[in-house]
Amino acid sequence: MTTEKQLQQSGGVTERMPWKNEMSMEFDAVSVNESFARVAVAAFVAHLNPTLEEVADIKTAVSEAVTNAIIHGYDNVYGYGKHGNSQPAYLIIHPGKVQLRCSLERDVLRIEVEDHGRGMENVERAMEPLYTTKPEYDRSGMGFAFMEAFMDELEVHSMPGQGTVVRMTKKLGTYPLIEE
Repeated sequence: MTTEKQLQQSGGVTERMPWKNEMSMEFDAVSVNESFARVAVAAFVAHLNPTLEEVADIKTAVSEAVTNAIIHGYDNVYGYGKHGNSQPAYLIIHPGKVQLRCSLERDVLRIEVEDHGRGMENVERAMEPLYTTKPEYDRSGMGFAFMEAFMDELEVHSMPGQGTVVRMTKKLGTYPLIEE
């Protein structure tokens, strides 16, 4: 069905939502920016009127991916101390940036979180539930498991000394079905 026919069937309403939308941002690899990233992605999909469950899933997956980049990519652990410990969340030990890219194509959200930090030698091992390289910081080793559980697709690419890219995809169930 053409866009013209769709407009005729909808009574001539000319308001159209973009079928593709993209955004990207770059921020310092510090813990305070994790909440900024998750809220930014939630705002990016807000016009689709996602369910609260979809928003919570997306925010959790983004939080885990960004936290991994900050803690494991750059070893910036301040702000992620043991529960009850007060550590400055803005202290940079190893300078670095995290790139966050999102795209919406109709009802499919794609998210990329990239760092140029340490990278991983064994991605499969790192993705195992309960595996962590930072047990002293109460890291549970569930980051990738949560990303996998809350998103429809998860890809992780990493090279030691070059960094990591996490790609996640989620189909949102709230977008109206439109035939072409």
